[in-house]
Amino acid sequence: MTFDQIALFTLFGLLFTLLIWGRIRYDLLAFSALVIATVLGLVPTDSVFSGFGHPAVVIIALVLIVSRGLMNSGAVELVAGYLLSNSAGLSRHIGVMSVIGAGLSAIINNVAALALLMPLDIEAARKAGRAVGLSLMPLSFATILGGMITLIGTPPNIVVAQYRQDALGEAFSMFSFAPVGLAVAVTGVLFVTLIGWRLLPSRVAQMPEDDDPASSLYIAELRVGEMAKDSEVTVNDLYPMADEKDINILGLIRHGRRLRGFARREKIMPGDFLVVEGEPKGIEAFMGAAKLDFAGSEKHKPGITGGSLSLREAIVPDNARIAQQSAFNLSLLHRHGVTLLGLSRQGRRVHARVRHLKVEPGDVLLLLGSSERLEAAINWLGVLPLEGKKTDVVQRNKAVLAIGAFALAIAAAVSGLVYLPVALAACVIVYGVAGLISGTEVYEAVEWKVIVLLGSLIPLGQAFEASGSAQLIASSIVVLTEGYPVWVALAVLMAVTMTLSDFLNNVATCLIAAPIGLQIARTLEVNPDPFLMGVAVAGSCAFLTPIGHKNNTIIMGPGGYRFGDYWRMGLPLEVLVLLVSVPAILIFWPL
Repeated sequence: MTFDQIALFTLFGLLFTLLIWGRIRYDLLAFSALVIATVLGLVPTDSVFSGFGHPAVVIIALVLIVSRGLMNSGAVELVAGYLLSNSAGLSRHIGVMSVIGAGLSAIINNVAALALLMPLDIEAARKAGRAVGLSLMPLSFATILGGMITLIGTPPNIVVAQYRQDALGEAFSMFSFAPVGLAVAVTGVLFVTLIGWRLLPSRVAQMPEDDDPASSLYIAELRVGEMAKDSEVTVNDLYPMADEKDINILGLIRHGRRLRGFARREKIMPGDFLVVEGEPKGIEAFMGAAKLDFAGSEKHKPGITGGSLSLREAIVPDNARIAQQSAFNLSLLHRHGVTLLGLSRQGRRVHARVRHLKVEPGDVLLLLGSSERLEAAINWLGVLPLEGKKTDVVQRNKAVLAIGAFALAIAAAVSGLVYLPVALAACVIVYGVAGLISGTEVYEAVEWKVIVLLGSLIPLGQAFEASGSAQLIASSIVVLTEGYPVWVALAVLMAVTMTLSDFLNNVATCLIAAPIGLQIARTLEVNPDPFLMGVAVAGSCAFLTPIGHKNNTIIMGPGGYRFGDYWRMGLPLEVLVLLVSVPAILIFWPL
């Protein structure tokens, strides 16, 4: 072994050990490793930061931004909500959610797909009176499986495709992964639906203690828009929709006065206000489903300058500016462009108009506006925002625009008319102009730790290959499998990659495993594509631990899982993936 090889193996060994230890941020570790490698002369000075301009880095960042725009449009939420409402029984529910999750993960980032569907799954579990832990892990695994179907579904596919571009002169296309990815995803979804959830420990099926539901209920006023002119809709007609969204309709306000009782038989008219009670997410969902609006909606203009809208919850301390005042008296809407949409008063219902109500210390306010204006208004009012209590307002009227722009970008990239990063960048611009994503959200949507990790590891991976280290490992695998069919070497490579991915970031795993796969293929004098495809599949299969994939980490708390729960469903699933993917790769990508 040369000095460069010894130094790189030592550096990567130390890096992987610290990554598994998990006490230091992985982006800091990767960047530090890059700096050390450059100081030691392992990475050329002129290419030390070349990874940050690599197409794989750009594509991953743009995919995350586009995913946020699609979520803000409500396009996939409406489809998922409709399909979810038709599911019954745990197995059927898991099947429906898994199919939707896998399908969404093929067109948007799989982390975004899980973030979108997890609240729906939790709500369905609550309504069904069962523990959410029974369905969250199958949903997470399904979104990971679905990401294997297309280039943009998961970062490992992007990394492997771009590595092929660098090594062989041509990248994998958008749907090169589809034949093998579909075979694996369909088999995996069937497994988690019919068998997987039954393997979870009985502890997961136990219902957690319910929190006091009254503590998070708000009284809000929703304005009836022009849509009521051409319809004969009464308050009573909205009750089924309100029940579906867990909203209580308390009454109707007309010409500034609240009508007597619940006004169930009153026909709603433009300019009326519907008084409702519920949780923020339920209020937002009901507002969208019933095509209702909110006070001052004309002042909230999302776009490049305005930004998309959010709901924030904030508690009123004794010394707050708004204490013993009303939002109307303080001209909150006119001064700051923020609407007081709802108010919660220790579970007690209030009967005065929300905007005209004198706010008391201890009240919790539900404020609506753009992120920038909300921050300024919260500071000005002197209220304390509740951590994690933010609900994005979905712009459902722009769903068609969002889907059309995304479909056009993908079609242009697949047909070869436009380079994929450019097509995705154009889609981001359209979303920004249409107000689907604000300037702040563009930066919030990007997982910067992953970007730094990838940008740091790309030059290290190139140095690893250039030093002959990848060839050394490849030769060891070839010697180990000597005398066996070539597919055995492929299976060993995938098993090693899969094991690494369970403990390391999947991007880091693929950056190291892809050169090894290419060297094995060259040593055996066979087509390298099966080995690169095997790395992509295995790199995505992190089912044994909660740290291998971000989706598994996200569900750990809400699902009530422990570290040792994942392997129960994950181990047979990984074995199944190997049994299905190796023959599929050999069929669609012959040696």
